[in-house]
Amino acid sequence: MVEATATEVLAELAALEDPKIRAVNQRHGDDHGVNLTTLRAIAKRLGTRPNLARELWATGDSAARLLAIQISRPTQYQADELDAMLRAARTPKVHDWLVGTVVTRSPHAETLRQQWLADPDPVVASAGWALTTTRVAKSPDGLDLTALLDTIEARLSEAPDRLQWAMNHCLAQIGIEHPDHRARALAIGERLGVFRDYPTPRGCTSPYAPTWITEMVRRQAGNS
Repeated sequence: MVEATATEVLAELAALEDPKIRAVNQRHGDDHGVNLTTLRAIAKRLGTRPNLARELWATGDSAARLLAIQISRPTQYQADELDAMLRAARTPKVHDWLVGTVVTRSPHAETLRQQWLADPDPVVASAGWALTTTRVAKSPDGLDLTALLDTIEARLSEAPDRLQWAMNHCLAQIGIEHPDHRARALAIGERLGVFRDYPTPRGCTSPYAPTWITEMVRRQAGNS
């Protein structure tokens, strides 16, 4: 079977462009108009294609980059490549998928987590906090949760939007996953009040940390 070329894939993506989807995405800072379910179906059809992934990423097109992320092999990238890719991923969806799908599965994840946490660019730093949140939930050994809460308490209120969102997620995850730190996480959230009035659709959980923590702990108790 002849494998699809980058040119053919780009043409397929262009044909799937929907102005209505683009308009919705643009309200959230993204710049593509391809249905994500359809994009995932294309990725499933293509399978893992490291070389094609690099070609699609190099185009700079957001839909192509989202597809590239899904057909990448996380081990194919060196740490400096992932760092460069993150800095080039300036739209929220590309940024989030790159971190959540590729970087978290990379052997360089911990090195990059520490490097990005200290980065002066708040968007890059937000990736470091996202990786930290993953560790809080899945592999907390070696993390200083008290120090993380100290940093969150000191910086959360004044952090820029993307960074604030990532730090708040980490705060909530600490409270959800670690009962010994739950009371402090709740107290920090209550005192700072970040996202207290965030508009939350019916049936969804508020990102306000005390509400988020309380609801998730309730669900965990109900499933135990």
